[in-house]
Amino acid sequence: MKGYRVKPNSELNLDHCDPDDTGEYKKTDQGKEKAKAVAVQLIGRLEELQERLYANGNRSVLIVLQGMDTSGKDGTIKSVMSGVNPQGCRVVSFKAPSSEELSHDFLWRVHQKVPSNGQIGIFNRSHYEDVLITRVHGWVSDQVVRQRFHQIKAFEELLHESGMTILKFFLHISKEEQKERLEERIHDPEKRWKFNEGDLEERKLWKNYMEAFEDMMAATSTVYAPWYIVPANRKWYRNLVVADRVVEALESMKLKAPPAPPGINFDTLRIV
Repeated sequence: MKGYRVKPNSELNLDHCDPDDTGEYKKTDQGKEKAKAVAVQLIGRLEELQERLYANGNRSVLIVLQGMDTSGKDGTIKSVMSGVNPQGCRVVSFKAPSSEELSHDFLWRVHQKVPSNGQIGIFNRSHYEDVLITRVHGWVSDQVVRQRFHQIKAFEELLHESGMTILKFFLHISKEEQKERLEERIHDPEKRWKFNEGDLEERKLWKNYMEAFEDMMAATSTVYAPWYIVPANRKWYRNLVVADRVVEALESMKLKAPPAPPGINFDTLRIV
C-alpha cells in the first residue's frame, strides 16, 4: 500500500495511475471477498487503536479526503469508520465560505475544525478546495495558488509538530466510472437526492481538474503530511487501502492503554 504514496516534489501524471488497480487482489468475486475480509480485520483493529488514542488524549489524527464528484468520499467514511466510537471521531465538510470566513485568511476556518487531542478528524473536502476549484475556475491566479501551497505546508507542519498525524487521500476514479455513478444516481430514486446538475458542469473540466490535482499533490505531499493516490474504481479496494494506511499510522504511534489512577490497589479492591 505504501506504493500509492506521493513522494515530495515529484512529477505526477494521473494518466499513469490506474484507478482500476486492485493490487494483489484479482478483479474476481474471490479476490473481492478476500479483500473485504482483510478490510474487516483492519476496521476491527482501527476500533481498538482509536480507543487507545482517545484514552491517551495526547495525539490526534487528521484524515483528508479529496476527489472528483462520486469518487466515494462519503462511502469511504461510512465503511472505514464503521467501527469507531463517535465520541472520538468528527467529520467536517467545507462548503462555500461565509462572509465572515471570507473576511479572514483562507485557512482560518480550517484551523478551527482540526481534531483536538484524542480525536480522529475527517475532512470531506478540505482547505485544498482553495487550490483546486478556485484555480480551475480562474478565481485566483497561479501565483496565489503557489503561495497557498507554501502556506498549507507550513500550516500542516505546525499541526504535525503539535502532535497530529496527517493522512491525505486522493480517491482516483476514471471519467468512465464517474459517468456510470452519475447515471446510477439519475436512475435510482433512492440516490437522486445526491444528484446535482453542477456536477455535470464540473465534469466538463475534467482535464483541468486532473492537472490541478497533479500540481497540488506534487507540491504539498510531505514526510509529515503525505498524499496517497487511492485507486477508487473498485469501492472494496478503495476501502481496503484507506483502512490499511490509517491503521498503519496508528500502529506507528505505539499507543498503549494509559496507567490506572494512582493510589488504588486493584488486587484488593472489592465492589459491593
